Amino acid sequence: MTNSLDTMGVDRDRLWSTIEELGRVGAYEDENAGTTGVRRLALTDEDMAGRRLVLGWFEAAGLSVRHDRMGNVYARRAGLDDGLAPVRVGSHLDTVNTGGRFDGALGVLGGLEIVRCLDDAGIQTQRPVEVVVFTDEEGVRFETVTLGSAVASGRIPLERARKLADPQGVTVGSELDRHGLSDGDPVPGPEPYAYLECHIEQGPVLAREDVQVGVVTGIFAITWKEIVFTGVSAHAGTTPYELRHNAGLAAALVTVALHEMVSSGRYGDMRATAGRVEQYPNATNVVPGSALMTVDMRCSDAAHMAAAQEALDAAVRRAAEEAKVEASVRITAQSPPVEFDPEVCTALAKSASNLGISSREMVSGAAHDAGEMAALGPAGMVFVPGLQDGISHNPQEYSTPEACADGITVMLRAVCELAGVPALQ
Repeated sequence: MTNSLDTMGVDRDRLWSTIEELGRVGAYEDENAGTTGVRRLALTDEDMAGRRLVLGWFEAAGLSVRHDRMGNVYARRAGLDDGLAPVRVGSHLDTVNTGGRFDGALGVLGGLEIVRCLDDAGIQTQRPVEVVVFTDEEGVRFETVTLGSAVASGRIPLERARKLADPQGVTVGSELDRHGLSDGDPVPGPEPYAYLECHIEQGPVLAREDVQVGVVTGIFAITWKEIVFTGVSAHAGTTPYELRHNAGLAAALVTVALHEMVSSGRYGDMRATAGRVEQYPNATNVVPGSALMTVDMRCSDAAHMAAAQEALDAAVRRAAEEAKVEASVRITAQSPPVEFDPEVCTALAKSASNLGISSREMVSGAAHDAGEMAALGPAGMVFVPGLQDGISHNPQEYSTPEACADGITVMLRAVCELAGVPALQ
């Protein structure tokens, strides 16, 4: 070991090989995308298989590994003053149904690479450094986004999280029990000194502008709602239009209303999606008697989100009245807008500048575990470019070995600064 900061650098090939190997866990052939995707829904056997692989790498790197009662994993590299609050680096390993290899995984495997780099260079940090794997960031299975980090931060009580159920009625608690994760450390636990996360952009900006990394300054407010319309199933040919109680019509009217809300510009930089629509009995010649739909709304600030929620509720009432059906609405997930710590953002930007890596500030439209960690203390994020117009939550999600290494290199220098190693010149 050289014990010199000057020789420290990310091993691009080593980082890439871990991304590729983990990507084979939960792999499936996606006919629509024409390529191999990754499906590791939270707390499934596939998710646990991915964890076992990564935990083996943690242990081989000499890290001490523990988990909390939400199943969040903390892999610790001791500091010279091990009683100090740690600098944490991490993300998640679970995916959506049609996932790629990078979303979440890059942040965890990048944290592992940072630890390996510190070891290779013989560098000891004043503070401990922890690599974190959060449980169920995606929210696909249990319909609550960033669940593990929200419990770790105290925003969602563990008791409430354990009661959440998937569409088959399987609860978070029963899955934690099944995998032996319920007997861990209490939550919320000790707060970190700082938290950093590297993530694929999930958008086209960096690639189109030919910028190497994004320094994320904040995250949009997010609200998920489930809307159920209840009408009467009827014959499509014999039921006069004015006598119908068409739940499918109500769902369609809300979908159009969402489009009009976004197009109006009255709600700032807003995104809205009717991501799931299920009609019953879902037959060609039957007027739908019931319809369930989900709405994902995102706004850049709290005021616009509050106004958008009022507008959506009004649109639901109008749609129910026009379609002559009943409506019920419930919020399934909600997170406020996040502003990341200015000093952490500055440290990341300075790290990129010192390395000759181009960067730009950006706000994330997607939720991330870093948003939950920002409630506990200084937090920040780095984005790396995604190719194919930044497509994500899709098997075609892709970054490059060089881009991933750039992002983790920027994080590495910032970790050194935050954990008590002089910044590289």
